[in-house]
Amino acid sequence: MKTRLEADHSVWEADLSRPVDISIPLRAGSHNPTAWYCGPVVIKPVVTEHFTGDVNLGGSVNFRDIEFNPHGHGTHTECVGHISKEPFTINQSLTTFFFLCQVISLPVRQTENGDQVLLRSDLEALWGVSPRTPAVVIRTLPNDEGKLTRNYSNTNPPYLEAEIADFLVENGVDHLLVDLPSVDRESDGGKLDAHHRFWRYPESTRESATITEMIFVPDSVPDGLYLLNLQIASFENDASPSKPVLYKITKV
Repeated sequence: MKTRLEADHSVWEADLSRPVDISIPLRAGSHNPTAWYCGPVVIKPVVTEHFTGDVNLGGSVNFRDIEFNPHGHGTHTECVGHISKEPFTINQSLTTFFFLCQVISLPVRQTENGDQVLLRSDLEALWGVSPRTPAVVIRTLPNDEGKLTRNYSNTNPPYLEAEIADFLVENGVDHLLVDLPSVDRESDGGKLDAHHRFWRYPESTRESATITEMIFVPDSVPDGLYLLNLQIASFENDASPSKPVLYKITKV
């Protein structure tokens, strides 16, 4: 199954029969990517005096409670409500779900203070100028499958130089996806500079812009242009677990 889209006066074709899911599934227990000192994900059957929500325990259906934190457990998409005083929600902010997208791999650079940072200069050097894409996926290098289960808490993981957020906004990017637990430093005194610059909050708030964190882009996915389907659950919350899916496109 194929579909066509137009961008910058060109026509592109996407093969919808070959999706590439770059989300990380959530499992019960600690075998998930975790950040911000969250405990394990809990998925357990509802059991009361009159009801058992587990077929293997004699129940008629499986009926489970799930306990998790959208920011601390796995792939999630957040809106400006993550940092705002106003009650913006991801369900109200993200109202379209297909975007032309650019996948870019960026090296992690070591700074003088020992931090690991993604630099604006590296992004600029690799930036594709045509067509402009409203979404960008950043894969950090080195890229390893430890990202699927890593506990990032108290490890000072890599983050974005805040000027990257400025560059993305200047180039019309509304949806940023990264394989990191945050675009900002784990402990920065609450500054959250990259978040604020990307959403332009509070001066010129970009209410429909989103940041997706803790994705995983396999090495088998080359850098280049894709069609992105950014799926969320309809939570009236600043963030939701999400399922970004890429489709390779070709120019017609």
